[in-house]
Amino acid sequence: MKVLFIGGTGLISTASTRLAVERGIDLYLLNRGSDPDRARGTTTILADAHDEAATTRALAGHRFDAVVDWVAFTPEDIERDIRLFGDRTGQFIFISSASAYLKPLGDWIIREDTPLANPFWDYSRNKIACEERLMREYREAGFPVTIVRPSLTYGDTQVPLCVNSWQLPYTAVARMRAGKKVIVPGDGTSLWTITHNSDFAVGFVGLLARRAAIGHAFNIMSDEVLTWDQIYRQTAAAAGVEAQIVHIASDFITACMPDETGSLTGDKSGSAVFDTTKIKRFVPEFRAVTPYAEGIKRTIAWFDADPARQKVDAAMDADWDRLIEAYERGLAAAVKTFAKGA
Repeated sequence: MKVLFIGGTGLISTASTRLAVERGIDLYLLNRGSDPDRARGTTTILADAHDEAATTRALAGHRFDAVVDWVAFTPEDIERDIRLFGDRTGQFIFISSASAYLKPLGDWIIREDTPLANPFWDYSRNKIACEERLMREYREAGFPVTIVRPSLTYGDTQVPLCVNSWQLPYTAVARMRAGKKVIVPGDGTSLWTITHNSDFAVGFVGLLARRAAIGHAFNIMSDEVLTWDQIYRQTAAAAGVEAQIVHIASDFITACMPDETGSLTGDKSGSAVFDTTKIKRFVPEFRAVTPYAEGIKRTIAWFDADPARQKVDAAMDADWDRLIEAYERGLAAAVKTFAKGA
């Protein structure tokens, strides 16, 4: 099987790259060659996917059983992919997002036929537009698309908390270890699903070159469902401390920090429980076997193995301090006001 990954060295894709190589897939990575260690066992095609002319030249003479674009985020990216791969692949897999599902939810469990609509996050709306364009090309021209919708997925290098720095994820762990408060939106009881990238890879690699999957969309995530309070406490336990949690309403957070609206109101504030029946039917070997409590221990161990990895987002850390101070000051004033009225 000859497969092309556009990207292939990111947080989610690295595990899939590793598993594909282990299974003997003839895997090509199209990227700028900036992370050769993660590309071990693959053939690298050096090109910037956003440079269509250069990519066309780099792909000359190649045809693939499956192509996966890990870095397509906009309809413009999809138009390029349709032009590049319309006659070069037997299957094209688009990495969408579970955040594309209806917000706020109308049903507690999310299936592949749950409506796609997210008025709060441009990222999600762009993913929806990409899906719609690809499905139209599938219906009208037979473009062989398969859509995958991951939820929050992590690995050794990511601490997947709902209020954290995605670029410098050790930040929240540093706060926990310093005895500082960490923010959980709402009252901490929203249900969430977090998936280890090694588990995601089993379902994903099982879809490669599977013609029966063309025209379909798939949820690929864990069946373990935890509250955000449980997730924070398990993260703190892995770091050897106890979480000092402060609950702050999402609308309070986003009023103070508007840039968080998409990630919170458009995604992590509500519950996210998924039906994974379909991926198990198409890929019977798929089972998520890594509980969060175990996976996050591996993540913390990765950060602890090299102090150079323990970088902190100082600006965001300071913003959280100000947010907590503003919330607690307001809460104290409100309690005092009501006590006077009693």
